[in-house]
Amino acid sequence: MNKNISLVIPTYKEKDNIQPLVTRLSEALADYKYEIVIMDDNSRDGTEELVKSLSEQFPVKIVVRRDKKGLASAVVDGFGYAKNDIIVVMDADLQHPPEVVPSLVKAINEGADIAIGSRYVEGGGCEGWSALRRIMSKGAALISHLFLPSTRKIKDPMSGFFVIKREVVKEANLNPSGFKILLEILMLGNWKSVVEVPFMFVTRSRGESKLNTKQQLDYLKHIYSLMQRTGELVRFIKFCIVGGSGVIVNLGLYTLLTRYGSFTPIDDTSAGLLSGNIAL
Repeated sequence: MNKNISLVIPTYKEKDNIQPLVTRLSEALADYKYEIVIMDDNSRDGTEELVKSLSEQFPVKIVVRRDKKGLASAVVDGFGYAKNDIIVVMDADLQHPPEVVPSLVKAINEGADIAIGSRYVEGGGCEGWSALRRIMSKGAALISHLFLPSTRKIKDPMSGFFVIKREVVKEANLNPSGFKILLEILMLGNWKSVVEVPFMFVTRSRGESKLNTKQQLDYLKHIYSLMQRTGELVRFIKFCIVGGSGVIVNLGLYTLLTRYGSFTPIDDTSAGLLSGNIAL
């Protein structure tokens, strides 16, 4: 069993969560040899100084990105700083429980290429979410399943809490935007096996949520970008053209059969069925 792991944690103005996060990780990973790589988007809230202080006691370091921003790109950059072959990705806000990390790592050691902390498998869930937030989350997953077919067997492709083998992203040309780095990896990474591990997404107790309308729009742009880069956009357009042409042929034959054929209005259903069969 490989117990050498790297944790890549993107941050922006999460100073109040850093110390409890590092402490809980230390307790959860007492049996592991690990490193924590904080990828900070130039928070200027004391995060950098705090992490440097904590590094005297814990295996944690910080990389401050002064010219770039964005959670997903911070994670991609973090892969380059991670030393180990098992890489954990999680948020700094403690909504991803550090105590679940060993279960995710275990799934990797048992053969999975990607282990996803999932809110939507049995045993998982979301604490304190409003009905609107649940609908938005489910809707985002539905969009992913609709436009990115290779994610359909994964119940929580939107999760930001997961573990990968380095080989999954080693040769991948990752160019994400927004927050959903897992989608990028699922679509462009080199993997065969995915396991979903249940966890309870808990309510943030410190700091402010980064979710806003811009992030929602960025998600839609990311979906479109992935469709372009993976060929799914062409496939979708072809599907629409074929389906649309079938509808046009069907309507045309239906009109001919009802207006010029021997079918009367009473026979409309028969005409529709016949034209549909001809179109097919």
